[in-house]
Amino acid sequence: MKKIELEIVALSHSITQTHSYAVVLGEISGLRRLPIVIGGFEAQAIAVALERMQPSRPLTHDLMKNFMNSFNVELQEIVISDLQEGIFYSKLVCSSEHDTVEIDSRTSDALALAVRFGCPIYTYEHILESAGILMDDAPDKKKKGEPVGIQETGGGTENLSHMNLEELQTLLNDVLEHEDYIRAIAIRDEINKRK
Repeated sequence: MKKIELEIVALSHSITQTHSYAVVLGEISGLRRLPIVIGGFEAQAIAVALERMQPSRPLTHDLMKNFMNSFNVELQEIVISDLQEGIFYSKLVCSSEHDTVEIDSRTSDALALAVRFGCPIYTYEHILESAGILMDDAPDKKKKGEPVGIQETGGGTENLSHMNLEELQTLLNDVLEHEDYIRAIAIRDEINKRK
């Protein structure tokens, strides 16, 4: 089966499920999108890596990457290999000096590792056919290498535009202390807009 390369184009709060997020994968050489609902912790793990944030202690996916690097295991690619009853199944394709193996993985974990390793993300035509969404050829189509859109919709209800810089900085420190990295990204972006 021919693999189709994808990239993460957006990470946002899920409109279909409460307390969940959606990671949107886009076909690199096409207009189809593949939205996948993931949990809040997994969304934070992906957001932290996308934004190149450095948590004070390694997150689980950072630990996994450090472990793999320590034993000279390279993550070659991830493949979203199946879709059954609305659940996506993925594989990590890992190689060492002597072997290449495929390891079963939750798709959210596979994506969090792919971002950390900078490896390609693939799926198959039948998955894009059944779960993909065709986008119009809009001028806002993300080009490879552009930053990913991360929309903050997490636990806070505050309107950031009504806060002054000092309040924003205090809030940023507070959410970082509580390791709410998705909110931290939105607050940081609001601070940067004003500078």
